[in-house]
Amino acid sequence: MEDARADPRWWNHQRLPLIRLRRQIEQEIDSTLRPATGALVVDMGCGDMPYHTLFESRGARYVGCDIDPAAPVPITPGQPVPLDAASANLVVSFQVLEHVWDLAWYLGECRRLLAPDGRLLLSTHGTWLYHPHPTDYRRWTKDGLVSEIEAQGFTVERITGLMGPLAWTTQFRLLGYREVLRKIPVLGRLLLAPVTVLMNVRMEIEDAVTPATIRETNACVYVVVARSGR
Repeated sequence: MEDARADPRWWNHQRLPLIRLRRQIEQEIDSTLRPATGALVVDMGCGDMPYHTLFESRGARYVGCDIDPAAPVPITPGQPVPLDAASANLVVSFQVLEHVWDLAWYLGECRRLLAPDGRLLLSTHGTWLYHPHPTDYRRWTKDGLVSEIEAQGFTVERITGLMGPLAWTTQFRLLGYREVLRKIPVLGRLLLAPVTVLMNVRMEIEDAVTPATIRETNACVYVVVARSGR
């Protein structure tokens, strides 16, 4: 699963959003966040921790938190995460926010865990299909996401849109074609990989010709860097 998320192949049906997200995370780590050796990175909603090596390979200490009881640090919604306040140099949240109902609690915990000079690195969907895990509540515009995060005591320093509408409309069609082809015996399975590769190539071209101004306000995924307002 880690390779599928962090290093998706051309036949992966979500290759473009996944690879763009990983590259943006790396860019933020190296250009802005630059966690010092031994810095604590807390992942709020870590899942199978696909990005832990991006932090550990740079000398940071990574701790994964999740509602899964088997997670290194289990999370109980509505209750404090069992980690010390102001202990994290960086809190990260990747494709989690749309699955959280109580944003005040979730972002409040992110803020509580951050040291005074710490940062929040967060990604979530601008436009995407319904995908419960175990629930799915929201999508954001750029302005709405900034306002939502700042309402919880953060100051957004930067927000970056990934994958514009030419590409994400093709992505949505690919997700639909995939479901259809998987139900066709033999032939559908044989066609799935080449159709996926062709659609991924098309998305790369479409996103390359999309003006940045359109992508920034009509993105599939937004990546946010914010600091605590305290």
